[in-house]
Amino acid sequence: MKKIRVLVVDDSALVRSLLAEIINRQKDMECVGSANDPLIAREMIRELNPDVLTLDIEMPRMDGIDFLGRLMRLRPMPVVMISTLTERGAEVTMKALELGAVDFVSKPRIGVADGLSELSNQIVEKVRIAAAAHIKRAATAPSLAGAAAGEVAPSRPSVVSIGRISTEKMICIGASTGGTEAIKEILTRLPADSPGIVITQHMPPGFTTSFAARLNSLCQITVKEAVNGERILPGHAYIAPGGKQFRVDRSGANYLAVVEDGELVNRHKPSVEVLFKSVANVVGRNAFGIMLTGMGNDGAKAMREMKDAGSYNYVQDEASCIVFGMPREAILHGAADEVLPLTSIAPALIAKLSSATDRYRV
Repeated sequence: MKKIRVLVVDDSALVRSLLAEIINRQKDMECVGSANDPLIAREMIRELNPDVLTLDIEMPRMDGIDFLGRLMRLRPMPVVMISTLTERGAEVTMKALELGAVDFVSKPRIGVADGLSELSNQIVEKVRIAAAAHIKRAATAPSLAGAAAGEVAPSRPSVVSIGRISTEKMICIGASTGGTEAIKEILTRLPADSPGIVITQHMPPGFTTSFAARLNSLCQITVKEAVNGERILPGHAYIAPGGKQFRVDRSGANYLAVVEDGELVNRHKPSVEVLFKSVANVVGRNAFGIMLTGMGNDGAKAMREMKDAGSYNYVQDEASCIVFGMPREAILHGAADEVLPLTSIAPALIAKLSSATDRYRV
């Protein structure tokens, strides 16, 4: 069996040693080297040609974000960020994902040895996912983080008004690994008069507020983290808070957000399964489902339930996915009405919505 070759980049000798030990305990991977700064790592990448890089953020001579940006432009490869900064600096994490990092793990601030040991299963799982990911060369356009900081943001894609819509309609999105950028691609192309949008992206606590705020700065719709009991309004997108379950309910003519501290479902909280199942029960034929890139099968069965209830579902195709797991499972469950490249989903959805709302036009 060919092993996954991992290069560890971290300025802490203790962390380098611990990560190497965790990696080398796995039968399907090996740590081929470690570097204490990006300049050394650059030479080791050329020499060792690793399959996956684990990368810290705060390092001497060049920080991890600068290095990641250069790496993904010149020599794209799977990267998993492992840094204490990712927990308290959600903006930095979002920037890393935007630049092309596959995923991230937050190192504990204290008790590093015990903390990394507890995270070992998560670390190796994300390394395995990264090794199988489809990596694309990073774009050189201004960043989301720069836009949030007040720099000139990328121009928003041209969008076409849907026209007068029915408030009964709802767009439901599920995503995991690679999903932050995929969701951005969808939302930035939707007009301000879109139906209400509910989103579950697998993400831990502390990151979804920042994620929503950054998307809100780029979109014509309003993007926010979902709050328990609030009404789901047209022209708004609601993101499941990290570490909570998110579903929709109904009160009279209104859809409501339900955010609660439920059990893990398919090993996830938030879980796409929870959201999509509630949409099947509450929204039915007025729903449009979208399954984006991600590992595993979370949401596939519930997306089929949505289809059986009358929803119209879009699934991202393999070529445009970072990880094809969740979309593949949705297709295998017969949940897809259309399987499309990522950049084609929003235009197809807008056309479908426009057709569906023609009867409301004056």
